[in-house]
Amino acid sequence: MKKIIFATAIILGLFIFVACGGNSSGDNIINIGATASPHAEVLEHLRPVLEDAGFTLNITIFDDFISPNLALDAGDIDINYFQHVPFLNNFNTNHGTDLVPVFGVHFEPLRVYAGRLNTLENIPNGASIAIPDDPTNEARALQLLEYLGLIGLTPGLGLNATASDVAYNPHNLEIIPLEAPILPPSLPDVDFAVINGNFALAGGVIDRAIDGAGEAPDSPAALQFTNFLVTRTGNEDSPALAALIEALNTQAVRDFILNEYLGRVVPTF
Repeated sequence: MKKIIFATAIILGLFIFVACGGNSSGDNIINIGATASPHAEVLEHLRPVLEDAGFTLNITIFDDFISPNLALDAGDIDINYFQHVPFLNNFNTNHGTDLVPVFGVHFEPLRVYAGRLNTLENIPNGASIAIPDDPTNEARALQLLEYLGLIGLTPGLGLNATASDVAYNPHNLEIIPLEAPILPPSLPDVDFAVINGNFALAGGVIDRAIDGAGEAPDSPAALQFTNFLVTRTGNEDSPALAALIEALNTQAVRDFILNEYLGRVVPTF
């Protein structure tokens, strides 16, 4: 009888050990959501370094700006990488979430891309310009058009400006807010479009950027719209997040971003 009890205790002990061990191994899995380009591409570049450090990188690809935050808030992922702080703050306010930025990685200059027309010089009356319709990026696109002298906005609105706040429109431009992911395929149907760098890369239209018609890497926008790693409040000190930041924050990763994207994506660390 004692042998049976002893054997049973060993089996139970092994079961408990395996069960607890499952939680420990989970600490070495980095569950992160990202848009495809450049975010997931930068993360893939880190995979060998993270594996050498004992971490498994699990990347979930998203093709919009809302789902990655909903998934993070729900606990389906533990980190995401696709957004700047103004967008995050707006999302938290509108959705009652408590997501926090933890490490700034890069800036993607907004640029004007050629559609049916390939120059902003002598822009025709009534030309159409598509812009992203999501919060903050719509205002950011309008601010770029204002900087280029194409329109004037009602003063004082900042990142709350929308297309309805264009107060000066000497060329009678038709400004068309569209969902950011569909801007690249919409280029054949509009004269120009203001596109986020990640969607221009993913949509294969990066070579259609108009020279001199983008946010400068040394502009205030570069600081304001840096893309961050984001996590849930309370997860800021997790080993997985610390390992990811350590792997990112290197000259080798800076060089990769600079050489791979040739100024379309600019590291900020």
